[in-house]
Amino acid sequence: MSTQHTIAFQGVPGAYSHLSCQAFCPEWKAVAYESFSGMLRAVQVGECDAAMVPVENSTAGRVADIHRLLPNSGLHIVSEHFQPVNHQLLGVKGAKLSDIKEAHSHEQGLAQCREKLEMLGITPIIHSDTAGAARDVAKWGEPTKAAIASKLASDIYGLEVLMDEITDMSVNTTRFLVMKKQMQVPDISLEPAHCTFVFSLRSVPAALYKALGGFATNGINLTKIESYMSGDQMQAAQFYIDCEGHIEQKNMQHALEELKFYCLPDAVHILGCYPSSPHRHKPR
Repeated sequence: MSTQHTIAFQGVPGAYSHLSCQAFCPEWKAVAYESFSGMLRAVQVGECDAAMVPVENSTAGRVADIHRLLPNSGLHIVSEHFQPVNHQLLGVKGAKLSDIKEAHSHEQGLAQCREKLEMLGITPIIHSDTAGAARDVAKWGEPTKAAIASKLASDIYGLEVLMDEITDMSVNTTRFLVMKKQMQVPDISLEPAHCTFVFSLRSVPAALYKALGGFATNGINLTKIESYMSGDQMQAAQFYIDCEGHIEQKNMQHALEELKFYCLPDAVHILGCYPSSPHRHKPR
């Protein structure tokens, strides 16, 4: 008898991370955790086989704080998943759109619906997550309060859809990373791959320019680069990059050698080499 695989997500049932788990691995059991650190720890200690980690949204940008947790998590990216986000305004049974004075949701959800909320004269109220907001709106039972969450959340918590597609942008997508304890490098010959690195530079003039030069001279396309401060002193910047290519390709290895030359000792972390999502190759 085989044991069912489990995948951890942050939030409560009905969250978009929950939807992503269902879409990416429908045969796996999705397990909810209150915090990102709790979700990652569940994989570290073997409670779950993988974690579904949100990193960025096409409308609201990167997910706050998650990049600081990844380098020291000891986990590796084994896949990526792009989840369409279709926000709906949810209220209690019998409520009307004209009744709503407050909309409760995660700060990312509110940011993705800011213009619509202003147009409707609804006050945004930050909640810890979208599905948790739906759960609480159902518990409060007040017709003036609504949640911005998924259709799955409305089904789970018995809410009515007062407005479908409340998102400001017609295309709204969140990128997730699937992370496990062991690195799983895909076959170099089978499909396009992506690599993700986190690194800290030595304090020398033009260090970032020179460190990234190796990717340019070796023909590697960077699809994302971000910086963020690390530590309490706010002095050492860390950088996060995604790039096209496989870790076993010679040009990638040459680019990494040049990157390491300009970095602090042991300051380059390879978070993963994984198959590029088919979403990246859809016509725009």
